[in-house]
Amino acid sequence: MKETVSISSLLRTRLQFFAVTNAMQATTSSNYEWLIAGKDIFPALLAGIDAAQTSVRLEIYIFQESPLAQRFLAALIRARQRGTEVRVLIDAVGSLTLPNSFWDPLRKAGGVVRIFNPVALRRFWIRNHRKLLVCDDHIAFIGGFNVAPEYEGDGVTSGWCDVGLKVAGPLVEQLALSFEEMFDRADFQHKRFIRPLRFRSKKHKKFPAEQLLFSGPGRGSNHLKRALELDLAHARNVQLTIPYFLPPRRLRRKLLQVVQRGGKVQLILPGKSDVALSLLAGQSLYRRFLDGNVEIYEYQPQILHAKIIVIDNIVYVGSSNLDPRSLHINYELMLRLEHRELAEAARKMFLCNLKHSKQITAEDWRKSRTLWRRLKQRWAYFLLNHVDPYFARRLWRTLPH
Repeated sequence: MKETVSISSLLRTRLQFFAVTNAMQATTSSNYEWLIAGKDIFPALLAGIDAAQTSVRLEIYIFQESPLAQRFLAALIRARQRGTEVRVLIDAVGSLTLPNSFWDPLRKAGGVVRIFNPVALRRFWIRNHRKLLVCDDHIAFIGGFNVAPEYEGDGVTSGWCDVGLKVAGPLVEQLALSFEEMFDRADFQHKRFIRPLRFRSKKHKKFPAEQLLFSGPGRGSNHLKRALELDLAHARNVQLTIPYFLPPRRLRRKLLQVVQRGGKVQLILPGKSDVALSLLAGQSLYRRFLDGNVEIYEYQPQILHAKIIVIDNIVYVGSSNLDPRSLHINYELMLRLEHRELAEAARKMFLCNLKHSKQITAEDWRKSRTLWRRLKQRWAYFLLNHVDPYFARRLWRTLPH
């Protein structure tokens, strides 16, 4: 118990220090590299593990037994064999089909594997949805990717459409500390989750150029939602690529207000999804956005899984969707980066995906909505926007402090 308390105290002190110093540090384009779909993401992650000399921290929601998983296991074992500290954190539900024996070779080599929030009825709803790899406190990788075969490919001809970001510079140590916090809480015995970079007031509008944003269960304002609301308040040019789209009313209003001010809002949403209920719930919002002159496109070739938001010269990227589960139930990790070059590169990616997307017009949408489809969409909205959060909150209150 004493060790846990000392770690948490150290994390609070160091994260508060970073929150102040990062505001004074310039962001350089050399600190970041976009990774497009599995064809870029997995080779970069495996190369990072193979280059690590002191430590590897891997945090993944879904780790599915497959040839890809075997490649990661082999790379982690090689890291241990050359004396590198290796720690892995996977979610109990996200990686439910992975047998515990899968990790035996890594454990025998001296690696440490923990399962976040072991399955129990009272805690089942709350998951660690984050995706993070930190190597040597020098390089980190974040995004929407999981270690599963469906993510392999270019996102167009094969494999899900996803995106990752390779990160260097001062944020890496913060990401490493963030991993330590989640790793320390893997057994889910502690209710409060430490969130750095707290907002001082609702009028606070000055952000660091590089910022970590966390989502998680419990009370208190959501930092991601709060930052988005403030950035959208004066935005002129907004592009969102989101696979599970069910934003709260306040965010919906902020998006519509961008267009009302003469700005532009474009959404790339999934044309097909691995979660049919989420697809229907998101589509229930189309009419009000289309009536407000928001452009909506549905990605066609593959399942869309990328989570990236561009607001003028600001980029958000990471694991979080814009739905109640990501914003209020799951543990999530996002980066907010105020960086012109990075935003321009993200817009080029958006335009590439736009070429593979079908625009949804207000007239076509009205014609395509049968009574049965409207009922299904409203029912899906009710389940995901009300029922799921209700049970999550109810179970959360029963957990010990």
